[in-house]
Amino acid sequence: MLLCNMKVSKMPPSPCVMGIINVTPDSFYEASRVQEQFALRKRVRTILDEGGAIIDVGAYSTRPGAHDITAEEEKERLRWALPIVIEEARKWHDERGVDALQPLISVDTFRASVAEMCVTELGADIINDISGGTLDEAMFDVVARTRALYIMMHSRGTPKDMQQRTDYPNGVVEEVIRFFKEQLDKLCKRFEEFEGFERLENVILDPGFGFAKTLEQNYTLLKGLDRIREALPDYPLLVGISRKSMIYKLFETDAVHALNGTTVLNTYALLHGASILRVHDVKEAAEAIRICGILA
Repeated sequence: MLLCNMKVSKMPPSPCVMGIINVTPDSFYEASRVQEQFALRKRVRTILDEGGAIIDVGAYSTRPGAHDITAEEEKERLRWALPIVIEEARKWHDERGVDALQPLISVDTFRASVAEMCVTELGADIINDISGGTLDEAMFDVVARTRALYIMMHSRGTPKDMQQRTDYPNGVVEEVIRFFKEQLDKLCKRFEEFEGFERLENVILDPGFGFAKTLEQNYTLLKGLDRIREALPDYPLLVGISRKSMIYKLFETDAVHALNGTTVLNTYALLHGASILRVHDVKEAAEAIRICGILA
């Protein structure tokens, strides 16, 4: 495995919170959906006021069984949303002065053409790819060309069939580590092919809770965070468990009633090496970070 030693480029502070904005009509948690400008600006302000360092904007629902949309429809949603998000984040930063942390803007997409448009035309800082480069072979070219920060998530298949792909003969933790090593090797080779570009340590790893994992496998994976950190110590870990079914199915409730469980699991993740918490509820995650920092 190549696993390049890359130079860090504009990595977010660690640990920090990534707040979720979905410009979709069908994301699994209704409160995260934003469909009009005033609500979008308000959501940006809420994320930043409550302590978020990153805003993650998604225009394609990746919940299990989600409906597919075309790349053009995804682009259309993001052409509307991202400029508003970036403008409002810039205003927020300017109001607080030059010493304030500059928020980073992430786009949640597995499509290379969408990612490239968002980074090169609209100004996104981060590409958040739920497929880890497996659903669009051009994604690694885009990452190498743009030097954008890249979140590589483990998953299998597509949102429509991923929950039928949960067989891991060597165990889910070892499979996630193997996947990351293989995909990092491919990405490093793409960097080498772009002459004139430095190698950049621009990768954040996301184990992919809820994606091609059973309820039991999700908890096994969470307990295996230390093992992933040991195997891949140079890459920050993002944990995205906010209000997911691994919480509410355990208690036979729903996403609306999963905040307490989310906070418990986020706290566990922080104590076992998580660098970024991707959440719907920023205030609670930021408080968990602060408390864990006191205990460290």
